[in-house]
Amino acid sequence: MAWQKIVITFRADQPTSIKAAHYWSEYLRERGCEVLTGAAGLEHDPYPNFIQQWGETIDLALVLGGDGSTLAAARYLAPLGVPILAVNIGGHLGFLTQSAEVLQSDLLERLQQGDYLSEERAMLRANLEGDDDFTAFCLNEFIVKPDNTHRLPMTMVNLEVDGEPIDCYRGDGLIIATPTGSTSYTLTANGPIMGPGLQGIAITPICPASLSSRPLVLSNHCSFTVYASQPADLLIKLWADGVPVTRLQIGQRAYIQLAQKSAQFLTLERDPSYFRTLREKLRWGSPSCDL
Repeated sequence: MAWQKIVITFRADQPTSIKAAHYWSEYLRERGCEVLTGAAGLEHDPYPNFIQQWGETIDLALVLGGDGSTLAAARYLAPLGVPILAVNIGGHLGFLTQSAEVLQSDLLERLQQGDYLSEERAMLRANLEGDDDFTAFCLNEFIVKPDNTHRLPMTMVNLEVDGEPIDCYRGDGLIIATPTGSTSYTLTANGPIMGPGLQGIAITPICPASLSSRPLVLSNHCSFTVYASQPADLLIKLWADGVPVTRLQIGQRAYIQLAQKSAQFLTLERDPSYFRTLREKLRWGSPSCDL
């Protein structure tokens, strides 16, 4: 693969991330690559500009930040088939990113020689009833819940699977997550942890008012329909990876299913381990027990 057009994102509020983006943009340009750089964050979104200029011709996205930066890259670029190399520079938890130590080697040489691992992560796609122009993607999860700061509202979210009614969840909302997202909001809502290669989708109610409302893990071949039936006086939103993407009218259906394209992540670490990541990030105990 020719690594000619590379986009670099950095965290606008992190000096180390800004410095790294400047270094690697100059490094790549000196070696004949075309490079676009852009700040990412709550008030910065470089991806529409990247896509407008280069679109599907982008060869690589180098994300210098944390999980939030990586999620944004996946939402925009995975549908275009752009591989993502995510490095934790200025991030916090770092479930989706690699240590900055991987950049101590010759980045472009390793890419050209194929000296990396490639992993695909499932994504979800959402469409809306009555809005043919709306499509949203997520790497972690879609959430249906109120957006309200004046009170702690209880909402009613209905779920259908392959057209069959399943339940009406009373509580703070409902999460529909990929295996990647099972260690994000789903985890905090006491949902299941799913291995990244598992072909499943987790349905997790947020603070349900019924003890019978339990998380479900279903096939990723299923299609899901969710809609809110109460409360009528509150703003209900569909969220993608923690970001609000659209308002939902009461009774308006959101159709969620597996996206056609997965997110492709490139790994430069020599011995990556999903379970080591769990132990480190979740602060689990020793993998062995001394009796």
